[in-house]
Amino acid sequence: MAWNEPGNNGKNNDPWNQGGKNQGPPDMDEVFRNLSKKLGGIFGGNKGGSSENNNGGSAALVLILVVALIGWLFSGIYTIKESERGVILRFGQYHSEVNPGINWKPTFIDQVLPVDISSVETLKADGFMLTQDQNLVRVTFEVQYRVADPRLYKFAVVDPDSSLRQATDAALRFVVGHSVMDDVLTKGRELIRQNTRVELEAIIKPYNLGLEIVDVNFRDARPPEEVKAAFDDAIAAQEDEQRYIQEATAYARAIEPEARGRVNRVMQESEAYKQQSQLKAQGEVARFEKLLPEYIASPQVTRERLYLETMEQVYGNTSKVLVDVKNGNNIMYLPLDKMLNQNGVSKPAVAEPRMNSVDGRSTDVRVDTPRSDSNRAGRG
Repeated sequence: MAWNEPGNNGKNNDPWNQGGKNQGPPDMDEVFRNLSKKLGGIFGGNKGGSSENNNGGSAALVLILVVALIGWLFSGIYTIKESERGVILRFGQYHSEVNPGINWKPTFIDQVLPVDISSVETLKADGFMLTQDQNLVRVTFEVQYRVADPRLYKFAVVDPDSSLRQATDAALRFVVGHSVMDDVLTKGRELIRQNTRVELEAIIKPYNLGLEIVDVNFRDARPPEEVKAAFDDAIAAQEDEQRYIQEATAYARAIEPEARGRVNRVMQESEAYKQQSQLKAQGEVARFEKLLPEYIASPQVTRERLYLETMEQVYGNTSKVLVDVKNGNNIMYLPLDKMLNQNGVSKPAVAEPRMNSVDGRSTDVRVDTPRSDSNRAGRG
């Protein structure tokens, strides 16, 4: 049952009808007049009042001022993150910068704008561009940057990020416009990336954007779809060329040490042969110098001895058989391999029977086999 409904157990709960009187809603003008009188009494406007009322109003005023001052002091406490720097505006004008940590500012006087200087932002540039050889390519480029100077970033230009985007597009189009299509699509990407960064830094330097270029990346470059298949074939051919070059280089690196080793071995063998020939010649010279006195003493004997030793050495390295037949022309065959095997001598490389007639002498068969050095020394 509502508070103003009749028959409410004899209770009258109407806030505007207390004491059984139908007073209605309060007069707002009277309420404001009463409030004005009270405030005037607090600020000394009620001169005819008692001193007690004046003391109470002063105490209330002091209390209100103290509370307001405390609230104002606490409202000025703020925190700057480690990755940020604070830009202080005093009455709307730049004043100074603050470092990370807990700081205080006078509220309603200073305003603090936190600026992130550690995060690296990425800006993407993408679109169709015309090359130097009048070809159209679609290029995707990325720029990574961060805030280097908070004051310039906030107040040098209206929108630094938008300005950087426009500068990136202008620098990229300038570099691509001075490059041929093959370089943009294949082997010249790194050079284009470097030139674009240099051109971009030169463009934004006069504007003092307060930004620092961290890195630039050449993401993608592709021709229009109508000619994409032909350019894919060209790129594949260039990749095959590089692969063949690398394989040839690897083969050369594998063959070169082996060839150098063979060259060194041949040079060492030739040097050894040279030294061997020189030593052998010196030995022969020394031997003949020792034979010279004997030859002077008995030339005929020394000559025959040299002849016999030489013939012994020559025939000792062959398995020929000499057959002397007087007044005959018969060819005799001798089983040389069996004869040599029975004597315990290894089988010679060549065995050929021959028949000779020497000055009408009687027939003589002689088999010359290799002899040891001891036998030669005994004969000497």
